[in-house]
Amino acid sequence: MKKAEYTAKPFPKNRRLVVDAGFMAHRKHVIYALMEVDVTKPRQFFREHKVNSGESLSFTAFIITCLGRAVEMDRNMHAYRNWRGRLILFHEVDVHTPIETESGRATLPHIIRGANNKTFYDIHSEIRAIQADPESDPISRKIEWFVRLPGFIRRGLYWIFTRNPQLWKRYGGTVTVSAIGMIGQVPGWGIPFGNHTLGLTLGGIVEKPGVVNGRIEIREYLNITLSMNHDIIDGAPAARFFEKLKDLIENGYGLGE
Repeated sequence: MKKAEYTAKPFPKNRRLVVDAGFMAHRKHVIYALMEVDVTKPRQFFREHKVNSGESLSFTAFIITCLGRAVEMDRNMHAYRNWRGRLILFHEVDVHTPIETESGRATLPHIIRGANNKTFYDIHSEIRAIQADPESDPISRKIEWFVRLPGFIRRGLYWIFTRNPQLWKRYGGTVTVSAIGMIGQVPGWGIPFGNHTLGLTLGGIVEKPGVVNGRIEIREYLNITLSMNHDIIDGAPAARFFEKLKDLIENGYGLGE
């Protein structure tokens, strides 16, 4: 009997969300900016907290805290156009982020509601709770139902969501954060699908020389990719937004609360 040359297994249903995201993204006019941010100060805070308490804090939660504040200062960065051609600027910043469960076997899409109104520790606790108990996420069961639908029905619903900002906010959030570099500390930048008006993709953290107060020191730099819908965001406002975000991150916004 001839030995089998391959193994066949079912295509995971939750991967259909990724396929759908790629289908939608190719229709959008997305621009990207590859940035570096000095995270030496917040990383030192995280290490000291670990030594003093034994608790590992979520770095992704920290970035989400800074992002919520930065978007609150410029709500155009998460504006959406409705079917009437009007721009909808939400007051709350709902951050969509994939969370890897404690088992490491699945990544669950989760939305941090009103991130601009929560402290870093609120967001950290929320992420840890979802990691420990994925079933507690209110959207998880809806996703299980959604991915079972035929592809043409799912894409029809996406079409409706993209023309109704309120629905998009409810099921997709207003901005997105993906932390691919937090797993294994892989250096470099990620280029994601761009389905939100604004997205952050966190790459690796690398050590290299930097100039601080006229002196050369070894610093830690986080690679960040900004993805933006160019139909809504222009380059100059994007640059000003990133300067605000960069300042919040480098100064450890929210960590002392």
